[in-house]
Amino acid sequence: MESTMTSTVDQEELALFRSSVIKALETEVAPHYEAWEKSGVVPRELWNTLGDAGMLCVDIPEDCGGCGAPFQYSVVVGEELARMGFGALSTNVMVHSDIVAPYISHLGNEAQKQQWLPKMVSGDVVGAIAMTEPGAGSDLQAMRTSAVRDGDDYILNGSKTFITNGQHADMVIVAAKTDPSAGAKGISLFLVDTSLEGYSRGRNLEKIGQHSGDTSEMFFSDMRVPASALVGEEGKGFVYLMQELPRERLVIGALGVAAARGALDLTIAYTHERVLFGQKLAQLQNTRFEIARMETDYQVNKAFVAQCISQYEVGELDAPTASMAKYSATEMQCRVADGCLQLFGGYGYTTEYPISRAFMDARVQRIYGGTSEVMKEIIARSVLGRV
Repeated sequence: MESTMTSTVDQEELALFRSSVIKALETEVAPHYEAWEKSGVVPRELWNTLGDAGMLCVDIPEDCGGCGAPFQYSVVVGEELARMGFGALSTNVMVHSDIVAPYISHLGNEAQKQQWLPKMVSGDVVGAIAMTEPGAGSDLQAMRTSAVRDGDDYILNGSKTFITNGQHADMVIVAAKTDPSAGAKGISLFLVDTSLEGYSRGRNLEKIGQHSGDTSEMFFSDMRVPASALVGEEGKGFVYLMQELPRERLVIGALGVAAARGALDLTIAYTHERVLFGQKLAQLQNTRFEIARMETDYQVNKAFVAQCISQYEVGELDAPTASMAKYSATEMQCRVADGCLQLFGGYGYTTEYPISRAFMDARVQRIYGGTSEVMKEIIARSVLGRV
């Protein structure tokens, strides 16, 4: 099922795949999601369930255990998770399927691909990526985690934080300094097996939204990692991160668009039911104008993200354009979630109405994967040059 252009993706097949994703989520996720949100983590076996349903890493090549589907199929999984209101799970799956797996399939050698990708497709291995540290978020060059070569191993020391899938991760792509004096040119990436000695996971962080998504601290203490775990070349980590970030940012944008659709659908339905001053909420001019504003905001961003997906599929999506997609779509998602909650009135502020979760889950989208401020600077550089 090889594809390069969006136009060549069979839309009928894609629609069938979307239906199967929706069915699987209605059966396997919807009945349990509230309980998972309360417990702060999804059960580990959910990953195997998603793998069995063919929903993980779907665009991984067949020789690595995937089904070699076009990129759009992977996007559909995330979109439906986000649209149906499973914000945390959409983030967890995105990190696994649309960030970690592509690093390995694009940059890994054959042995690394065969070691990890088939198990990521099946859900036997959960993937995470560890860039952020307590003192280094947007500023990756400030990272202090180190990897020192020792014979056939590297010795890893340091800590990471805000790591999605941190509680369940079986394999973590760790960014570490192999040459502390070389700045960005001293960063390397490693595929770290979390069952090895010297690795410990910290607490599952309590967040204001995306409650069932495990987001954790990680610690590496004299952890011996085989040299075979190095991704690509030593010192090329920063280059690899920059190369792979456009896909991450595009998918975050696509999740934002889909989540906004879900919030709008909930709200439109509510405005037809709720009676205020003897009229349905949907008959009041303010409601009509607000829905018109948000629907337009949604449609404009949806069209731009679709264009970016087409560009990515033919290898033409550059970093500034991906940054525009993330920046614009996530800001829109937050405007829409806020506007929708307002139309629910006091009920919108109670947790029993799903719109409250859409509002809380949206907020982090403007922070992770590169903050809106970083996105604006990347865009500005492409237009105005560096200062």
